[in-house]
Amino acid sequence: MIDVQNSPDTREVPLQKVGVKNVKYPVQVLDKNNKVQNTTACVNLFVNLPHDFKGTHMSRFIEVFHKYHSDISMKNFLEMLEEIRAKLDAQRAFGRISFPYFIEKNAPVTGASGFMQYNCTYEGESERLEKGVDSKFFVGIEVPVATLCPCSKAISEFGAHNQRGCVKVKVLYSDFFWIEDIIEMIENCASTPLYSVLKRQDEKFVTEHAYENPRFVEDMVREVYLGLKKMGFAWFKVECTNYESIHFHDAYACAEFGSC
Repeated sequence: MIDVQNSPDTREVPLQKVGVKNVKYPVQVLDKNNKVQNTTACVNLFVNLPHDFKGTHMSRFIEVFHKYHSDISMKNFLEMLEEIRAKLDAQRAFGRISFPYFIEKNAPVTGASGFMQYNCTYEGESERLEKGVDSKFFVGIEVPVATLCPCSKAISEFGAHNQRGCVKVKVLYSDFFWIEDIIEMIENCASTPLYSVLKRQDEKFVTEHAYENPRFVEDMVREVYLGLKKMGFAWFKVECTNYESIHFHDAYACAEFGSC
């Protein structure tokens, strides 16, 4: 049959990215406590397209991804990208998957159990160079937290306002790590972690714990920054957004470390 995608194009316009986007697919990722976890990912896969090619073969993206979907580990993600790049005869391949990651979490006093959701991303690229292949891989994690305002606590006769927030980290992968370890570190930086199930005894503990650990959004970013630096990442970015409870705006802070 005629392969229209491989036919020449005379407009001399190279494309930086072509591929498939917003593909919903079941995947299996590593889980520290249960070995593996089944979840559903939103998948974006691209390659560059030289100016003299009319199109790329979209089905090949799905064919390659299907081979890896049952073990889309950090290590295998780059292997998958390189296979996509080679199969489509491209110079560069790009990929991003986002997925909800679930951790069973016990309430701090009663031990009542429930699942917490954390949104995660794998993002990378593979590029063919004269001396070989250059690859970069990033892991993103979003962690919901609660913070209590230090200023409100200091100036109020009683009480202090608090709010939920979200810490987003993006790290450059070099050595293996567990998603759970980063989540635990971030939650320990907050005034208090969040839980899906809290009984009255737990609510008392969480409320008082938050009051004893006030945090500005700036504090959150600095504490997480130091935590990631201690873990040895060569590059990372930390963002925190507090959804303010008594202001009609959000509070935000960001910091970045290293080079990539």
